[in-house]
Amino acid sequence: MVVAGPHHGFGGQQERPAPIERRPPPTGAMVQPGSQQHLVGPNGRRGGEHLPEWMAQHQGMTLEQQQAALDREPGFRELPPQTQAQMHQRLAQLNAMTPEMRARTLAHTEAMERLSPAQRSQVRGVMEQLGSLPMEQRRQVMRSFRELRMLPPEQRMGLMNSPRYGWLSYEQRVVLTNLIVIAPMLPTD
Repeated sequence: MVVAGPHHGFGGQQERPAPIERRPPPTGAMVQPGSQQHLVGPNGRRGGEHLPEWMAQHQGMTLEQQQAALDREPGFRELPPQTQAQMHQRLAQLNAMTPEMRARTLAHTEAMERLSPAQRSQVRGVMEQLGSLPMEQRRQVMRSFRELRMLPPEQRMGLMNSPRYGWLSYEQRVVLTNLIVIAPMLPTD
């Protein structure tokens, strides 16, 4: 269970854009009996294909060609215009990334797809908490999280509660604790 902090659930600024949406409605279309398979189904999967697979299949194309291929995907035209625009924008963002950054982003997206809705909600809540911290505190918490994540899980909380991390404010400690709790759900960098 995640410890609720003072800013839990209240949106902080996110540093990176949201991935191409892979969730059930209202973001995607459900498969209706007797209809063709839609782009985004109830399991958050696109015809059994994941975003990294789609990107790999279309990697030799220009952005314009990829966007045209996305437009031809079954069910894409049935999505709300705003969702279509967001998916085009996200595709452009992925193409503008370095190969390393794109690989990390796709790994994160894939990891989020594997989570249950409750786990996704838990991860998003912790990320909102992190986003609510001032930028310098956010950097300090993430640096500390990366250090602690390198330790075996049974040692993380003990070290975090040691004098080495005594400089943490209450808010930073809550966010760092919650990050440690969700660490098994996050992809490793």
